[in-house]
Amino acid sequence: MSTDPQNTPSRRIVVGVDSSPHSRAALRWALGQAVLTGATLDAVACWERPAFAGGYAPMVYVDIDLSGPTGEAAASAVASAVAATPGAGDVTVQTRTVEGYPSRVLVEAAVGAELLVVGSRGHGELSGLLLGSVGLHCATHSPCPVLIVHGEPGASSV
Repeated sequence: MSTDPQNTPSRRIVVGVDSSPHSRAALRWALGQAVLTGATLDAVACWERPAFAGGYAPMVYVDIDLSGPTGEAAASAVASAVAATPGAGDVTVQTRTVEGYPSRVLVEAAVGAELLVVGSRGHGELSGLLLGSVGLHCATHSPCPVLIVHGEPGASSV
């Protein structure tokens, strides 16, 4: 077994960020773990084009370019979340904003990572659940281990 640092694969942790309390807790945990293990951190935010429906028509994507404002808002949110998290300066952090459904984007981002970290709930429609659909999908489809972090103890779940 070689101990040559050039032959050692880089350690990487992926964390999903959406500005919810559970996501902020996941980001704090992932940063702490990255510091402890010497891993780099990929903070990934996702966004989707809104779907519109009218009358009895099926849901369709409107053919307008929303990538600028929507993508910029997501990029700003993930950059702000990382900047506001203690310890962010102690590790190499890459922020990424990707268009797509969060569960699929995060599973794809986790390829080659040693760990995927997500909050137990984000800004989804079913906020009363103990585990959101993104966390469940990641836990069952990720190519690496997944850690699901709950929000701060005693924090409001709304």
